[in-house]
Amino acid sequence: MSDPHDIMQRASDVLERAAANRLAGGRNNARGRRKVNEVARRLTRIAGANGLILVAAIVVGLAVGPLGLLGAVGVMALMLVATLALAMAPSAPPPSPDKLRQVPLAALPAQTERWLEAQRPALPAPAVPLLDAIAIRLDTLRPQLAGLNDTAPAAAELRKLVSEQLPEFVGDYQKVPANLRQVPRNGKTPDAQLIDGLRLIEQEIGDMTAELAQGDLDSLATRGRFLEIKYRGDEGAA
Repeated sequence: MSDPHDIMQRASDVLERAAANRLAGGRNNARGRRKVNEVARRLTRIAGANGLILVAAIVVGLAVGPLGLLGAVGVMALMLVATLALAMAPSAPPPSPDKLRQVPLAALPAQTERWLEAQRPALPAPAVPLLDAIAIRLDTLRPQLAGLNDTAPAAAELRKLVSEQLPEFVGDYQKVPANLRQVPRNGKTPDAQLIDGLRLIEQEIGDMTAELAQGDLDSLATRGRFLEIKYRGDEGAA
């Protein structure tokens, strides 16, 4: 007869693996969407550039005269060069924290995801799954922001968390010298504080998403300065 403790342990292991698989699936879906969006942006630029070249060729042909075979070959070569140049051009740099504050609300989740992706190499390995979890939360939040007025108090609270508190919190950690990040201070290392803070932010975004889905904008608008109070104390948050 199986030991009840072993049965419970196996059940717990199954649930943990299922949760990890859901997180991995969500992370892969979010990254896949970012890649698709990047390809779409490049194709749009290529189509626009080639369209301008064709329009210019038509204008020149009407004003000067037929381009002839040599002119047609030149136009095709120019279109090929433009296509290759735009297809191989490096991706646009991620937004800075200052630019995040100015991003329209509807575009804020996508731009914050790009910023998070750029922070991964500078953060400890245990923080990476939390960055992925925050990215998934933001991806879930994206459609709900489409109908939210950018000037509403709820929008201001969301923007404060995502475009101000999150970058400031990560930036404060990155200012700590690498050799001091595992040295306890006030009972916790900076690495541990980073993990706890990112976990709290991820949970907060999830709560905000649920409140938006329920239409509870009043509750969302009155959340306040949870992160400063939690990690900097009432005096630091004032």
